[in-house]
Amino acid sequence: MISIHHSTLQLAEEEMPEYCVTGGNGFIAAYIVQALLEKGYNVRATVRNPGDLDKVGFLLEMKGAKERLKLLKADLLEDGSFDEAVQGVDGVFHTASPVLIPKDSNIQTNLIDPCIKGTLNVLTSCSKASSVKRVVLTSSCSAIRYRDDVQQVSPLNESHWSDLEYCQRNNLWYAYAKTLGEKEAWRLAKEFGIDLVVVNPSFVVGPLISPQPTSTLLTILEIVKGVRGEYPNLTIGFVHIVDVVAAHMLAMEDKRAAGRLICSSSVAHMSEIIEMLKAKYPSYPCATKCSNSAGDNNPHSMDTSKINDLGLPVFKTIPQMFDDCIRSFQGKGFL
Repeated sequence: MISIHHSTLQLAEEEMPEYCVTGGNGFIAAYIVQALLEKGYNVRATVRNPGDLDKVGFLLEMKGAKERLKLLKADLLEDGSFDEAVQGVDGVFHTASPVLIPKDSNIQTNLIDPCIKGTLNVLTSCSKASSVKRVVLTSSCSAIRYRDDVQQVSPLNESHWSDLEYCQRNNLWYAYAKTLGEKEAWRLAKEFGIDLVVVNPSFVVGPLISPQPTSTLLTILEIVKGVRGEYPNLTIGFVHIVDVVAAHMLAMEDKRAAGRLICSSSVAHMSEIIEMLKAKYPSYPCATKCSNSAGDNNPHSMDTSKINDLGLPVFKTIPQMFDDCIRSFQGKGFL
């Protein structure tokens, strides 16, 4: 009797799906790793340097990580770099992609190449792994909303794409890279016969999970601390990290999920965010001047009916996501 019970347990463990998350210590990726571990899944996370515990140690401290998380080294620009990581897994979350690059650095080398070449490398590795049933790519609303006619076609839905020429004209290089990267993913998925689902989040806000703020959270921290004297002249959608993770899980686990999925709460101009933060947190020297450098402040709205129909509950509000974010900065001693 005991041995039967033991073998049943063993079987249950072996049958648990295994997923790979690329760029595992990134803002969105780390939350996906945590969500997968919480569900009892086995997880492989790729990072640039598994031995750099300052950057990846927090992943190993997550509940269930000791038993079910493996960190593997991989590089977006290296051919075959993801072969080992995706071999034998049920699904792959490809989230690794640069968000912020240092000023005056080479846009092609540091932003566009990793986005496109990384997508090519990850999907090529997936095409060699017969176990992979689905790939979920983290794209962005930036691949949807930058175009001359944005006000005319709004609310924007999954059929809309950013115009590459518009992005170049307005120096919107992140949007340019994300648009090219996602188009490449769809081309490769078709070529390789991969079941691809894409999540398009807007500007992601929420509590910090890693030791240091990265990507979008760094921008918020610098604005709140007044390190950036100016805030960007942008009208964009915002979304809570919790909703972004829920969208990724839905994209992977729900058989009905297909194509692109817009994941966005409310749209606001950065000046509205600044006013809200100044009213709630008057002691912080928030940036007060709007940058007059290239931006995109065109009013628009995002149609999220597709992901709502799949069962994603009501999106968290802008005040909720910023309160959670600021509280986590305070808790970690950044504010």
